[in-house]
Amino acid sequence: MGGEERQLMRDRFRGFLPVVIDLETGGFNARTDAVLEIAATLVRMEDNGELRADRTLDFHIKPFEGANIEKSALEFTGIDPWHPFREAVDESQALTELFRAIRKEIREQECTRAILVAHNAHFDAGFINAAVERCQIKRNPFHPFTFFDTATLAGLAFGQTVLARACAEAGIDFDNSEAHTAAYDAARTAELFCDIVNRWRECGGWMPELA
Repeated sequence: MGGEERQLMRDRFRGFLPVVIDLETGGFNARTDAVLEIAATLVRMEDNGELRADRTLDFHIKPFEGANIEKSALEFTGIDPWHPFREAVDESQALTELFRAIRKEIREQECTRAILVAHNAHFDAGFINAAVERCQIKRNPFHPFTFFDTATLAGLAFGQTVLARACAEAGIDFDNSEAHTAAYDAARTAELFCDIVNRWRECGGWMPELA
């Protein structure tokens, strides 16, 4: 960038790198129910301080041994965990590869740790933390209990807490026929998160000084 001033992600969120996560699961109990899909959309900051959704990483996951899978959950998501062309991997492999990519992104953006962003983030964080414990993964890049919840942020910004309705209010395309796949929902959630942060900036909300 030569001598031009620019804003850095490390300065916007106190050294945290926002990473947007979505999971599809076999139920609501993080301890007993299977993780079936996981996706992470990485977020980048433009030189002028605006956030944008970047690339999405996603994995289809084999249910862990003894995992519970509710029939109602499969009917809701349309996932067939045993489809021969699903190309699913063990959750340990998925998390290891995903965390490796996130740690690389943390270094490249000069941050110190990742912070999980999700729609109804408590749900996704609970499943992530349970899977990390189950797989005995030592290096979890996410803060253990702090996260950004786009359901809360969208309720504040648009008066909507449902992802599809919040996206509609923000002018973000949302195809209900594509919803309830981890990759699609993570990408739309990332767009929503970036839109809210950028609107806050445009309205005169706090942003770091130029570096």
